[in-house]
Amino acid sequence: MRTNILIVGGKGMVGKTIHRILQTRNPDFKIFIGSRKKEISEYDLMIDVDKPETFKPVLNRNINLIILAVNDKQDHILKFAIDNGIDYIDITKPTPDLVKALAKAENNKITSRIVFGSGWMGGLVGGLLKVLYPDIKNILEVKVYVYYSTKDLAGESSAYFMAENVAKPFINYQNNRQISVRHFLNSEDFRYSFGIGKRQAYNFDVPDLYILNKVEKIPTVNVKMTYDSKSITWLLGAFQKMRIFDILSLKQRRSIFGSSGNGDQSVFEIVIKNHLGEKKLSLQSEKGQAELTALAASLHAEILVKNELENKIYFAHQIHNPENLFQSLSEYEGITIETTNI
Repeated sequence: MRTNILIVGGKGMVGKTIHRILQTRNPDFKIFIGSRKKEISEYDLMIDVDKPETFKPVLNRNINLIILAVNDKQDHILKFAIDNGIDYIDITKPTPDLVKALAKAENNKITSRIVFGSGWMGGLVGGLLKVLYPDIKNILEVKVYVYYSTKDLAGESSAYFMAENVAKPFINYQNNRQISVRHFLNSEDFRYSFGIGKRQAYNFDVPDLYILNKVEKIPTVNVKMTYDSKSITWLLGAFQKMRIFDILSLKQRRSIFGSSGNGDQSVFEIVIKNHLGEKKLSLQSEKGQAELTALAASLHAEILVKNELENKIYFAHQIHNPENLFQSLSEYEGITIETTNI
């Protein structure tokens, strides 16, 4: 049976990249594009995530899998997938929206595979940390260090998330205690790999904080971020310390975070501690975060299509064999992964 996949938000930056990667790797997949734009070909569907009445044509295309690559605040696409027994992958949600969507899904009978891939870079962190320590229950602490380049071709979603949430506190986990923190405070020195060097890294909220503590029961989880520009990183910290973000309008905050370049590397590093010591995994994507996120979504989709997984709710890292995930990423052009003992 031919696989029919729908990418909702398929004309956005990440959506288009998912389409390209997935079709290149799997020419036998039939891929439809859902967006608010007018239909041009038989593979285009006019879908507005805020208007469930526009979803009806999906059933006529015998869609097997929906990949959500656009913000769906009300979870209409999630409900549609559950109600109609369609496999679903979501890579879009910040932590509060993920928690809300998870609660909605858990209150329904699940007759398909529902995958939340909203961690950093499409939910790769959870799978990769198992490469270093397969026995995840013995991990005491995970720290993720993100390098974000203002020159990266990142699109609107990352900028809009920061603009909407920069003035709101979020939760870090210290020995299973919830610690309320804010973005760009509590700086820490970290020496990044791939020639980046020593940087000040600041608090940053990603869904992995919630997933690794609440789902995988890792007692201490922190995420820190630095920008490619040391002056920008320092300035954002100063703005937060002086509470300037609190008085700026959403439009003004979007203007601060809304720049997008022509392309640059994306880097994140995972430092894991257990009773035996510390290990580090460093990943560099020379093609940037949109490419890496889209690749993650594509790998998730391939797992669902090619494997007989039980119908239930998953986080993205739970559907992968860690070694296979590591190999798939390592073999992709422009990706370098290094592992070291600390």
